[in-house]
Amino acid sequence: MSVPLWLWFATIAGLVVLLAVDLFIVDRKPHEVTIGEAGRWVIFYVGVAVAFGLGIWYFSGGTYAGEFFAGYITEYSLSVDNLFIFLIIMTTFKVPAIHQHKVLLIGILMALVMRGIFIAVGAAVIAQFSWVFYLFGAFLIYTGYKLAFAGHDDEEEEYKENVATRIVRKVYPVTDRYHGGDSFVKIDGRRFVTPMFIVIVAIGTTDLLFALDSIPAIFGLTKEPFLVFSANAFALMGLRQLYFLLGGLLNKLVYLSIGLSVILGFIGVKLILEALHTNSLSFLNGGEPLHVPTIGIELSLSVIVGVLAITTVASLIKVKRHPEAALHAAADKPADVRVEDRSE
Repeated sequence: MSVPLWLWFATIAGLVVLLAVDLFIVDRKPHEVTIGEAGRWVIFYVGVAVAFGLGIWYFSGGTYAGEFFAGYITEYSLSVDNLFIFLIIMTTFKVPAIHQHKVLLIGILMALVMRGIFIAVGAAVIAQFSWVFYLFGAFLIYTGYKLAFAGHDDEEEEYKENVATRIVRKVYPVTDRYHGGDSFVKIDGRRFVTPMFIVIVAIGTTDLLFALDSIPAIFGLTKEPFLVFSANAFALMGLRQLYFLLGGLLNKLVYLSIGLSVILGFIGVKLILEALHTNSLSFLNGGEPLHVPTIGIELSLSVIVGVLAITTVASLIKVKRHPEAALHAAADKPADVRVEDRSE
């Protein structure tokens, strides 16, 4: 897929415009996001992503469009399982409801920039070392296995502030309360950061950790950096609205982790098969490719959509018949969230 430089700039500029509209127009007057408003924005962002994918189909063909849609759906679905962590962070920092949209928006914007760097590095590594797909495949299979049994092996999980937030606390003193939507304030001539800034950093850097499995997963569906970046960008942009739309429904997706584990395992197998098909490791088959079957993007897209559909329907049926299953799912999530108080 040949992507001219101007198309990269145009795509990034379009994303910036959408984010600017959301930040400076929609969120100009802080308010609590309603389910109806969140629903309209989710439909809008999904519609923009679909239009983008259809544009790829028109100009570059169905194969690349299929890769984009498969990557977008995978990234979006992986993000849903991470929304609960966002909820925990919001609850821990007691973020006022009227400012939660801003926190998510800026935090995810930070994550988008960092993911862009991560994608560029990953694409450069893949271009030089094709054997890295063996590592990606094995990692996704392992991650899928761990995800399938998440919440069953560990009796208690905790969320603790990561390195980035601890560094911020060391560099700046932190106020003990919010100052509206401000991230920085001056008190007696001294500059402080507010909990607003800390939670934004927490959201942005936590999402980057999620990329450790999502980026290899999408590289298993497409090798095109442009498609990897755009699929990630559209998934992230719609994520914060999905946070407000789903709300308490997250606990009802009791089989989501199992479905995502199947998807990660499937993509991991796909990656290893492709690595074997184009093998260049001298100690394996004398450095010659192996004649193994590969998995096309059509089958990949079908499996991803099918697994998500079955997972969602099965989850809703389970919760309808056994309402206590939703409470059990919530209990399996990390509930004891601790944040060290180092404010001055």
